[in-house]
Amino acid sequence: MDFRHSERSLALQDEMRRFLDDEIYPSEATFEQQAHENRAAGTPFRTPEVLGDLKAAARKRGLWNLFLPQAGDGEAERGAGLSVLDYAPIAELSGRSAAIAPEAMNCSAPDTGNMELLSMFATPEQVTQWLEPLLEGEIRSCFSMTEPAVASSDASNIALTITRDGDSYVVDGRKWWSTGAMRPECKVAIVMGVSDPDAAKYQRHSMILVPLDTPGVTVERSTTVYGYDDGPHGGHGVIHYDHVRVPATNLLGPQGGGFMMAQARLGPGRIHHCMRSLGMAERALELMVVRATQRSAFGGPIASQGVVKEWIAESRLALDQARLLVMNAAWLIDTVGASKARTEIAAIKVAAPRAASYVVDRAVQTFGAAGVDGGVPVASMWAQLRTLHLADGPDEVHLRSVAREELRRHAPTT
Repeated sequence: MDFRHSERSLALQDEMRRFLDDEIYPSEATFEQQAHENRAAGTPFRTPEVLGDLKAAARKRGLWNLFLPQAGDGEAERGAGLSVLDYAPIAELSGRSAAIAPEAMNCSAPDTGNMELLSMFATPEQVTQWLEPLLEGEIRSCFSMTEPAVASSDASNIALTITRDGDSYVVDGRKWWSTGAMRPECKVAIVMGVSDPDAAKYQRHSMILVPLDTPGVTVERSTTVYGYDDGPHGGHGVIHYDHVRVPATNLLGPQGGGFMMAQARLGPGRIHHCMRSLGMAERALELMVVRATQRSAFGGPIASQGVVKEWIAESRLALDQARLLVMNAAWLIDTVGASKARTEIAAIKVAAPRAASYVVDRAVQTFGAAGVDGGVPVASMWAQLRTLHLADGPDEVHLRSVAREELRRHAPTT
C-alpha cells in the first residue's frame, strides 16, 4: 500500500490551509451573525451572504469541485482529476470548519454525492439541466431516500412508489432527512423508491429526478439534531410526494438500478464524511489542549491532571488510527475499486465517527459547563458527529458487514 499524495494534492493542501487561515476562520463569526439575522427575519433557511464571497475566493484559488475526478458524458473534464486518496486530506482540512468550508468549495453533502450520481448515470439532457448548474454552484439539490414509516437501516424497506404511466412516472410517498431541502436554492431531489414491486429484492428500486416545484411536492418542515435545525444549510426536510408526475426522461440510470446506484454514491462519499469528521475532531483536540493549558483548578492548570493528559493522548491515538484506516480505504478504492473495498469502507464508517466522537466528547468535558453551550463550537460538533453514527447507515449495519466478511473468510471448507 502507498499513501503518498501527488504533488498536485500537496499543493492544494497547502492552498487549503492558506484559505482556512485567510478566508474561512475570519468569516466564521460573520457567518454565524448572518445566520442569526436571517433567523430573526423569519428566513432561517436563507444562505448567509458571506458564503457567496467565500465561493468566489475558493474558485479563484482553484479549490472548487475537488471531490470529483470528472463529470458529465466523458467528453469534458469538469472535475479536479484528483484520486480519492489525493482528495482525502483536503476533505479533512475542510472539516476543520465544517459549517462553511466544504460548501465554499462546492464540496458539501448532499450535492457531492448527487453530482457523483449524475456524472455516472445522467443522460446528456440531465447533465445540462442539473449537473452543470450544480457544478457551477448555481443551484443546490437534496437526496430523498430515508423514510419515517420504515426501518431505513434496511433500505429494501423503502416504500415510496415510482410508477410508470405512459410517458411519465408518478411518485407517491413521504421522505425525511432530505438534507438541504428547505433552502431556496434547492431545486431538485434525487428520489429513491419502488418501481418494480415484483422484481428481486435488490432490483425493485429506482431513482428519479423530481424538481421541487413540481405539483404535489410539499416540503413540510425540517427535522432537528438535538435542537439544531441546520438552518443556514437548508435543514433536513420532511417531504411529501403526493401523486407527483414527472416525465419518464427524469428516471436516473436504469429502472431497477436504485440499489446499484446507491452503493456507487456511498463509496467515495463515505471517505469524504469520515475525513471531514476527523478534521472536525482535530480542531476540537486543539481547542481542548488550549483550554486545558489556560484553565486552572486545584492549584494548577487542568492539563497537569493525569486524567486530562490521558484524554489528550487517547485522542491523538484515536485520530491517527482512524486516519490510517480511511487512507487505506481510499487507496483501495483508487486501486481495486469501491466494490472490492466494501469491507474497508464499512469499517471506516464506524471507526472514524467513533474516534471523532470520543475526541469531541472529551473536549466537551474539558470545557466543563461551557462545553454544552452553543457559544463554544464543541457543542455543535458533538451533535453533528452523533448523527454520523446513523447517517449513510447505522454503525450496527456496517459492523454486520465487517463481521459477515470475517466469518466468510474463516468459514470451514468442505
